[in-house]
Amino acid sequence: MNINRRTILSGGAAAAFWTTSSAAFAQLAPGILYPTYPKPGTPKLDNADNSRRIIPAPAKDYWPYSGISGAGQPVTKATQTGGWVSGLIDVRYKGPVARTYPIADWGTADSASAVTKGLLPAIRPIWDVHIRDTIVQLGGDGWYYMSGSTGDNCWAVTDGIELYRSRDLKTWEYRSLIWSIERDGTWEKNWTARAGVPFRSIWAPEFHYIDGNYYLCHCISGVGMGVLKSTTGKPEGPYVHVISQEPIKGGIDSTLFRDDDGKVYLSWGSGQRIREIKPDFSDFAGEWQDIVYDDTGVDPAAQKDGKPVRRAGFEGVTIFKRGKTYYLGACNHHEGRYSFMFVTSDKLTGPYGNRHEGPAGGGGGNVFRDKSGKWWQTFFGNDDQMPFREKPGLIAIEFDASGRVVASADQPFKPFV
Repeated sequence: MNINRRTILSGGAAAAFWTTSSAAFAQLAPGILYPTYPKPGTPKLDNADNSRRIIPAPAKDYWPYSGISGAGQPVTKATQTGGWVSGLIDVRYKGPVARTYPIADWGTADSASAVTKGLLPAIRPIWDVHIRDTIVQLGGDGWYYMSGSTGDNCWAVTDGIELYRSRDLKTWEYRSLIWSIERDGTWEKNWTARAGVPFRSIWAPEFHYIDGNYYLCHCISGVGMGVLKSTTGKPEGPYVHVISQEPIKGGIDSTLFRDDDGKVYLSWGSGQRIREIKPDFSDFAGEWQDIVYDDTGVDPAAQKDGKPVRRAGFEGVTIFKRGKTYYLGACNHHEGRYSFMFVTSDKLTGPYGNRHEGPAGGGGGNVFRDKSGKWWQTFFGNDDQMPFREKPGLIAIEFDASGRVVASADQPFKPFV
């Protein structure tokens, strides 16, 4: 085993920091040895520890990435394409701003082939900032609020949850890192072993306004998910854990849904189960309930032990209601695109059917109505067929005669010519 040694200061004390082969990672003495972080062009680590076990924190400068995305700026013709492609192994970037961290080859990551084929309307980002899993919600104060997975490489390391707001969905104001892992976290502070490297990243945080207060649901891959509540009734918090002080359960992509009768529910992942929450968010009000799918609502490619898995997609669940119809969306790889596959029902727990792809490549995020009643689906661009990558976008949507989610002919956020 080839070992290179250097000395660092970590946690106020001198510690030996080593880089070594991934095969030895699982056998390393806690707090002493870590393989070097993956760099562009290097293959995935073989025989890597992917146990998600708790491990000592790495050196402060171990990851070369900032854990926040920051304020961002208005989109220009030069920034309406390109963007970021995050990954545990490396980060790709295309744009006019020089980056201080290692950059992998961009290739054809923003080919826009879905647009040229007429599968997705031509759109531009709404703000030039690095955000995955874009969520936009209307707050109780008339502002729209935006959250999502942020940081230079949100697949590996983030600082917490950042928040943005807008009066008109066009100009966005940065409200800061409103929830910090180090300052506000509990179980989230732990570093875990993922693919042979130290991992700690908040994924897909969702901002919600419910009954006069603000909530955040979030997750850490391989660890679990949680719900946070503002202690001041303000969007900026501060926030504290509710329902549970530990991870509510394993899984990713948690979401909240408030029904017309005021009852609030939590779901996660592919949206196969749902659970009612008490009005004060102190605990659950009942047990987990299965969401039922009929034969027209099932992903035909999903199999387990030779039997079909009854689901719309495999992650990123979102739930909304239009009139008396419930819509459940879950992300799926469809013809090379990362899209929401929507299903509909007249009951919250189903049976859901009418499975269909929403606007092509529009996976990961939510659906909402603006102050004028117009419907929107958020977007961030998660495959090579998209016109931009990992930037917040909005697609104006409507519903066809069968209730399917389709892109509107008129798109307010068209590319600059």
